[in-house]
Amino acid sequence: MKKAEMKPYKEMLIALRARLRGDVNALADAALKKTRSEANGDLSSMPIHMADIGSDNYEQEFTLSMMETEESTLEAIESALERIEERTYGTCEDCSKAIKRTRLKAIPYTTLCIQCASLREQG
Repeated sequence: MKKAEMKPYKEMLIALRARLRGDVNALADAALKKTRSEANGDLSSMPIHMADIGSDNYEQEFTLSMMETEESTLEAIESALERIEERTYGTCEDCSKAIKRTRLKAIPYTTLCIQCASLREQG
């Protein structure tokens, strides 16, 4: 793929990276609140019910899991931007064939063509 052809993908990846960084920062702020009252805006000093503590713990674990997923996507985006600079973007890492543009538009940070991705999923 020529450098000029990579430009729209680079712009798409940069925009996606900026959005995800904002999402990760917001999730981190939500997940790492110090107390239940800070997290929920609860100003009451009434005792907390055990079910509420369980719900809060579940919500925090879920948020941390989402952060982990988005951070791995950010790493894939950074890798894709490096491949653009190296001019290897758009080439399947398994079969070395060109990845179709429709796939790159859908998942701009992918490293595999659809056939190789399907083979990996099948095991």
